Amino acid sequence: MKREINPNDFNLAAIDIGSNAARILIKNVKLSTDDDGKPSVRLKKLQFLRIPLRLGMDVFSIGRISEEREKQLMRTMKIFRQLLVIYNVEDYRACATAAFRDAKNGKKILKQIYSKAKLDIEIVTGDEEAKIIRDNHVQEDGKNYLYMDVGGGSTELSLISDGKLVAVRSFNIGTIRLLIESVSTEQWNEMGEVVRNLTEGYENINIIGSGGNINKLHRLTPKREKKKECLMVSTLNKLYNHLSVLSLEERMKQYDLREDRADVIVPAAQLFLMVAGIINTDTIIVPTMGLTDGIINELVEKTLNNR
Repeated sequence: MKREINPNDFNLAAIDIGSNAARILIKNVKLSTDDDGKPSVRLKKLQFLRIPLRLGMDVFSIGRISEEREKQLMRTMKIFRQLLVIYNVEDYRACATAAFRDAKNGKKILKQIYSKAKLDIEIVTGDEEAKIIRDNHVQEDGKNYLYMDVGGGSTELSLISDGKLVAVRSFNIGTIRLLIESVSTEQWNEMGEVVRNLTEGYENINIIGSGGNINKLHRLTPKREKKKECLMVSTLNKLYNHLSVLSLEERMKQYDLREDRADVIVPAAQLFLMVAGIINTDTIIVPTMGLTDGIINELVEKTLNNR
């Protein structure tokens, strides 16, 4: 018999099926009210699991998810489903991003996952992905921010000025695409031109970076930068120059990186450096929160609005 849900103490889950990896994040939510009667929310991470499926390796080269990776995906989704049951999750949202947006057999596979693993997964647009990520962060009024999320299949940019959304752009340029050389020079130059036009007239823009690669790059920096939740562009440039001349095996050994991180971390650094150079910023803010955190926050907001 299913345990009765405590309306003020429950668990929520977020699933992100990206081009490089699939992730599930489960958090406990405790709701209360402060002395003024306003709702107070406390979140505690219960589980986080990342599986490097690398769907983009198939999709960005042959246009579809191969049979072998489809099997791996199905096994992973069945595990995720069991975690929802084990943690007695009250509500969840599962999002598939760039690889599924491009995969010819993506919708068919999602129907099979719903049938066999009982998971309802939606394919989100680049704009929706960017919205979830940027809504996850708090920015100060009176300042300019460029939210930059770099994934395996796409890069999402959101320009915020004085607390207001100015523009959103999504580019089919990501670390997996760059790794397998499926990004043309024209696409790269076009992204640079769009960034120039988008940010023209805005001064002192702060980049807020998200994604597993910028988080890892931040963790490779000196302790004084880690404490400030920022990554100096000059430090990133030094890291990029060093990492880019190392072999995959050397990166894994010297920096204690998994293979599926050691290969994509260089094109990720390249993307951030390109944008930072165009807008002439010396710092990237790294709050180490991504799509799954944003989904959880949306679910919490949905819960509060339904009360």
